[in-house]
Amino acid sequence: MLIADVALPIPLGRTLTYSVPLGLAARVVPGARVLVPLGARRVVGVVLDKREGEPPPKVRDVLRAPDESPAVPTELLELLRELAGYYFAPIGDVLRLALPPLERDLAKDTVSQPTLFDHARGVGARKVQWVEVDAGEAPAKLSASAKALLGRVRASGSVPLSRLAEQWPSARAIVKRLAASGAVRVASRAAPERSFFQDESVRDAPPELTDAQRQAVTAIEGALASLTPKTFLLHGVTGSGKTEVYLRAISRAREAQRGVVVLVPEIALTPQLVARYRARFGDDVAVIHSHLTPAERHGMWHKLRSGKVTVAIGARSALFAPVQSLGLVIVDEEHDTSFKQEDGVRYHARDMAILRAHRARGVCVLGSATPSLETEHLARTGRAEKLRLPARARARPMPNVTAIDLRRIGPGPTGDKRISLPLHRALEETLEKKEQAILFLNRRGFSPSVRCEACGKLETCPQCSVSLTFHKVSGGTLRCHYCDHTTLLPPKCRACGAPALVLEGLGTEKLEETLAAAFPAARVARLDRDVASGRAIEKVLSAVRAREVDVLVGTQMVTKGHDLPHVTLVGVINADAALSLPDFRATERAFQLLVQVAGRAGRGDAPGRVLIQTYDPEHTAIAFALRHDVDGFIERELVDRKQLGYPPHARVILVRVEGADEHRTKEVARVLADHARTVAERGVLVLGPAPAPLARLRSKWRFRLMMRSDDRPALRRVAVAVFRHAQGAPRAVRVVIDVDPVQLL
Repeated sequence: MLIADVALPIPLGRTLTYSVPLGLAARVVPGARVLVPLGARRVVGVVLDKREGEPPPKVRDVLRAPDESPAVPTELLELLRELAGYYFAPIGDVLRLALPPLERDLAKDTVSQPTLFDHARGVGARKVQWVEVDAGEAPAKLSASAKALLGRVRASGSVPLSRLAEQWPSARAIVKRLAASGAVRVASRAAPERSFFQDESVRDAPPELTDAQRQAVTAIEGALASLTPKTFLLHGVTGSGKTEVYLRAISRAREAQRGVVVLVPEIALTPQLVARYRARFGDDVAVIHSHLTPAERHGMWHKLRSGKVTVAIGARSALFAPVQSLGLVIVDEEHDTSFKQEDGVRYHARDMAILRAHRARGVCVLGSATPSLETEHLARTGRAEKLRLPARARARPMPNVTAIDLRRIGPGPTGDKRISLPLHRALEETLEKKEQAILFLNRRGFSPSVRCEACGKLETCPQCSVSLTFHKVSGGTLRCHYCDHTTLLPPKCRACGAPALVLEGLGTEKLEETLAAAFPAARVARLDRDVASGRAIEKVLSAVRAREVDVLVGTQMVTKGHDLPHVTLVGVINADAALSLPDFRATERAFQLLVQVAGRAGRGDAPGRVLIQTYDPEHTAIAFALRHDVDGFIERELVDRKQLGYPPHARVILVRVEGADEHRTKEVARVLADHARTVAERGVLVLGPAPAPLARLRSKWRFRLMMRSDDRPALRRVAVAVFRHAQGAPRAVRVVIDVDPVQLL
């Protein structure tokens, strides 16, 4: 008997087996979607394997297999299987990454009705009524509106009824009378496909490449032509023209009829890159990210699966697009931590991008001005080839970067030390020249904390181990930025009852208000998660590009790869905030933030300058950022990491234990740590358990243990043993294995 192993989109760590009716045998193949029974429900799954064999007792049949060809390409299916094993993720959850929501919801339809599978083939697709000229005579007496409408139809031959109704409110009644006489007929046609893009793209001409760009393009094109898997690190300073290298590589892949996936770290960067792509190649592109509607994601998925579109651009989830004949995967800003999924399936999109490209015998290009130490290590160990773009493409100098020592320099006219006198004067000069400025502060809200001056207590979140942030514009509320708990600012201290609450610290909301008061003629805008999400982000950035904003205040959203040619001044309000995090990567991230935000200045014709406010100008991250010395920083940081035994010289696996009962959760963490030490081989270090830096989150107590080794197979064997042992943990306690963690909080 033919049987199939099917992965279902539920958190199940194994496949389920179903028998395959003979009539479905040709379609039930690896990668195909199937409709199968699960208890009293019917769910959509993906076939992982089909074979001849003895079925298990009470095996049930596959109900439907609608795909003429596999929904998930073979190379993508293999990637998903490897991803599930490597990250200890249920195969069902992993399969959800590759199917759009409407595909997963197919089981809500009944078998007798047209389903979403049918829509993919054109059955049951949305119809549009067209009014066409017929051979009959028009009625003798017609109103002026009827005569005009008939004249319009005769002149055009056929017109959509909806378009006639826009001009004549009584169009439907008129058409009914004309059709009765035989003057016209009404026909149903499939609705024309609507374009995702609402604006026209203006085609551009490829610019002249610099010598460094030309060498990079030649190397990538050579790898594409050889059909040999290859990984490149494209290390280019900010403004060096990495995007143009991407576009030339995409052009070569398209000529070779191979598909392309382009990943960007922020949704805000997607419109910018898509605009560049459309200007060069037109609308043959699918956009994929979490802010699309289910219908939009469904449409993009089908265009890629059918081969109508061969290029997918988007955030992390675009990695799993069903691109046909994949040949090129590009990861822009590969150092960005957002490429690591922090909940659900905890995969790293950069690492999986390399794997997917190699499985497809394609090329992976990792681009950054500040490469991650992990990617730099790949290049140094021969697993990636490094391509350099050492200068800006427009022959503009890098911006001048200066540190402002807040220990010695006081505030400007605002009286707020976070807007020092040199920064205030620089803003004045920039505004006088009609240029633009960016001020970077990685703290949302008006004030990061509220404290009682009488007893010293902070207003804290009842569900998390963090202070509440005061948001003035939302009606004077206190908000937790982790669980989104919100409450009104109380009139007095909840702990001692004294009416002595004071606001502490500076957030982007307060900075925006302070600047608006200090520079009343300036147009100040803010870009953070409180004011912009999804398409709203692009509206703010478009206003900056249109010079409708003079000063942009923002969190790390403004540090990404935005091309804002009229920005000549960048101010970093508090460079020290990123250095105080309990994370071995804190210095690396702080350096990357500083270099990236500095790179927003001076990208146009006018020179740029950057002012970094700090209490520790001698810190490694700041000292190297002042010199734009990426190579020097990498060299220093790699030495420090090796001495400490941290990545990239070693591997880390974090075991997170969470539960509502603190003592029970702590006990489970202790048992797992003891088991890890029992099975640990020589060279595998087990640390913990210990409370997580954020000890309580969303009413769950959190403990963790870390396993670390430079022997990857040995570390893996310990992790597998801990994972199996964790299956016996109480249901009230959640155990998560985080392989290659990026965030240690």
